[in-house]
Amino acid sequence: MSTSSSTEGGDGGGGGGDFEGPSSSRSRRSSSNGVWPEPFVEALAFQVAIDASRSIGRLAAAQALFNLFQVCSTWLAVSHSELLWQNLTRRIWNIRHLLHNTWREEYIYRHQTANNFQLGRYVYTSLPFVPSDRNNNNDGLACRRLALSDHYLAAGFSDGSVHLFHLPSRLQLATFYPQHRDRLGRFSCAVSGIILSDTQLVFATLDGDIHLLVINGPNPLRRVHLGDVVNDGALVDFTGCNQWWVGLYAGVPGRAFHVWNSETEELVFVGGSLTDPEAVMGWHLLNELTDLIGRVRVTSHESAVACTNLRVMVFDLRNEGIILGEEEFRRGIIISSFDTNNDESMLIMDMRGGASVRRVSTLEEVCRFTVRGASQRGILGSVNGGYAVMCVGGVIRVWEMVHGEYLYSFRERIGAACNAIVSDERHVAACSADATIHLWDFGAN
Repeated sequence: MSTSSSTEGGDGGGGGGDFEGPSSSRSRRSSSNGVWPEPFVEALAFQVAIDASRSIGRLAAAQALFNLFQVCSTWLAVSHSELLWQNLTRRIWNIRHLLHNTWREEYIYRHQTANNFQLGRYVYTSLPFVPSDRNNNNDGLACRRLALSDHYLAAGFSDGSVHLFHLPSRLQLATFYPQHRDRLGRFSCAVSGIILSDTQLVFATLDGDIHLLVINGPNPLRRVHLGDVVNDGALVDFTGCNQWWVGLYAGVPGRAFHVWNSETEELVFVGGSLTDPEAVMGWHLLNELTDLIGRVRVTSHESAVACTNLRVMVFDLRNEGIILGEEEFRRGIIISSFDTNNDESMLIMDMRGGASVRRVSTLEEVCRFTVRGASQRGILGSVNGGYAVMCVGGVIRVWEMVHGEYLYSFRERIGAACNAIVSDERHVAACSADATIHLWDFGAN
């Protein structure tokens, strides 16, 4: 992921403890006449929807609510509660900001978009792309990372350039480059991670530099952290959220993880041994873009999960990188297929194509499925709230993540080699070897 369309897949959430109670100012019906009070019905509706989402899938919550609202007029009246729809939208779709006029409209839009993802209804386009004029490498321009937000897409390349697109208009807005300095290795400025929101773009390069831009703001791109390759190694992956930035390094033992407070831009933790066995490979990346060494992802519960080709590790971002869980995989891990979502699920695929969906908090397996052709080089994967999107040999296929059911493949073929892929609840984007950026839009417009 680098940062930011689902359906039956996905963990709908936990228990009713996440339900935000009604305000005292709202009028309440008395239960003295045998009619259940609105707060009780509202809490019941929340719990029924969450249970359906957890056991069947997120799309099932709407039918469960529909059935409950048919009981009587009092229960139907609860369907007009904005607080109920706000709680449900946050818990089931992990959405905390409105794109529509009301939370009920927001919930319906998310449901319809997820249904489109379930059925494979989308609009495809390729984005008009103006290549960088600063590519001095003779190996061609390779896309290294893609990131999505509600309104933007960012693509980072091996020459350090980051291209920003406006999704509603499909237009390229700008291209940004890391600030010049002496480089150690011809690929030291290659993009190693992007964090994107509708207000801010943050990207990192292999040499450890981190740059930040406020989108549509008055100030230009600025470097917020100067990397130190000699003492830290290569920054092989970079991710984050609105509270944390996390870097995965390889090259110097005992310094695998770097964690920043994204609000203060302060480095708050350095440590970890996950990539110690890959130290030499980390140095090689600066001169040769070889296979991935590792990936790191941030979850919605202030933890991060990282992997190499043999290990997965979950650690706490608040408490100095305390390890919450780890596991070794004898069959190995295809790093390029590893991903997590905000619903605390992650996808791990072994070298034989066995894909396992697990809960980040416990490493417990939710479901399994098999991806044919996984032995081929270049397989890529991405997950959103409910689906796993896998690209093998230029064919993109989709599985739901509750039962591991295969759903469909995209009609478009993007060539045998795909360099990067990303998905969120509405879009899937991929960049093929010829630097063409492909976009699939499942939006319910």
